[in-house]
Amino acid sequence: MAKADLPAVGALAAFIHPAYPEDDAVFAERLALYSAGCRVFDHGGKVEAYVVSHPWRRFEAPALNSLLGALPAAPSTFYIHDLALSSAVRNTGAAAQIVAWLAEHALGEHFRHMSLVAVNGSEGFWQRQGFTATHDQTLKYPLSSYGNDAQYMVRDLP
Repeated sequence: MAKADLPAVGALAAFIHPAYPEDDAVFAERLALYSAGCRVFDHGGKVEAYVVSHPWRRFEAPALNSLLGALPAAPSTFYIHDLALSSAVRNTGAAAQIVAWLAEHALGEHFRHMSLVAVNGSEGFWQRQGFTATHDQTLKYPLSSYGNDAQYMVRDLP
């Protein structure tokens, strides 16, 4: 992902996640803080999917549409902030390939866990990718900004 991709990422996010709006500044900040975890995937010369991920603290989920300011000095998980695919690439295996890449990247960065907040009924997909919902009482931030069905999920890495 490059700065030039941000308008396409924002447009795709707004179309795919209308109930979970995020300002363009959120995507720009994540890209600036950890470009290695931000990727776009094009199909036919058009951005059809993206992923935004970065090191973070386990059992903490940044509130939706919030700026981080900085990454933690001692991160304990690789956090998947957002994974979105247009209908043109859904059901092609692209999402599973992206998650496999994320796991490989996280392992290469010496993380033992990946985490995320599943929304909009997506927990089944994430379970198939090896994630488990956790209702750990140590979750620092409530998931209320993500909606009532939000699930904090973790995947242990080998």
